[in-house]
Amino acid sequence: MEQSAEDIGCRAEDFLKSENVSVPFRLGANARKYHKEPITCNLVSYGNNIVAASSEEVEALVSEYIGRYYFYHCFETPNMHWLNEHLIQKGCKICFMAEYYLPDVNRIPDIDPGFDMRVLEQKDFSELYLPEWSNALCEARKELDVLGVGAYDGDKLVGLAGCSADCENMWQIGIDVLPDYRRHGIASALTSRLAKEILRRGKVPFYCSAWSNIRSVRNGIKSGFIPAWVEMTAKPEAVVDELNNKDEEKTCGGTDHGEASSPDKWE
Repeated sequence: MEQSAEDIGCRAEDFLKSENVSVPFRLGANARKYHKEPITCNLVSYGNNIVAASSEEVEALVSEYIGRYYFYHCFETPNMHWLNEHLIQKGCKICFMAEYYLPDVNRIPDIDPGFDMRVLEQKDFSELYLPEWSNALCEARKELDVLGVGAYDGDKLVGLAGCSADCENMWQIGIDVLPDYRRHGIASALTSRLAKEILRRGKVPFYCSAWSNIRSVRNGIKSGFIPAWVEMTAKPEAVVDELNNKDEEKTCGGTDHGEASSPDKWE
């Protein structure tokens, strides 16, 4: 909650209130490094209320929205359409939606995937910035990739969990497994092992997924992670359209634009 407060410009205790809270958006100096302005508004909930941080031009609109519907319905259709339609009138659109997970430290399992697991450090990643490891590692932010765990079939790397130091105290986990080695428990073995390695270093591991990415959600739960908070972010319409156009180029055979269309690192 302290980190989320730094990310949007509120107080950590705002997330514990029973009533919704509206504040001016402010990206703190220690915000998670993948947050990029311009950000029109960000709605964050830890399950008690919504803290809505908004730019001045949409503050009244967003305040009206979180007052119209029960807080968790604000993250669902059809209500979400009301907000998006009104944001479009102001030249903005809903851009990102994601669910974030934190580990239950008492139930992170030890899972044997049947393959050798090796702890990797930043110096071991230089040859691994390849498409098959693009969730575990981020080539655009190599300096943040600080720790990983690989699964090996002999000398062949078949699965990789990596984490990025997205902020001072929280490291985000991403996971990749080669297609021929999936459905053998490798993803959960690597994710849970990496979570423990992060905790040993005094940091908080976190995991992010789209609610619709069932495989990723299942992996997080199996690895000892539980839902902790949700976010919905709006950005200027031009930014959203640019992201969609880049995704179309990528789908149609264009070059990778070097940045995912969301901040999340899901399987």
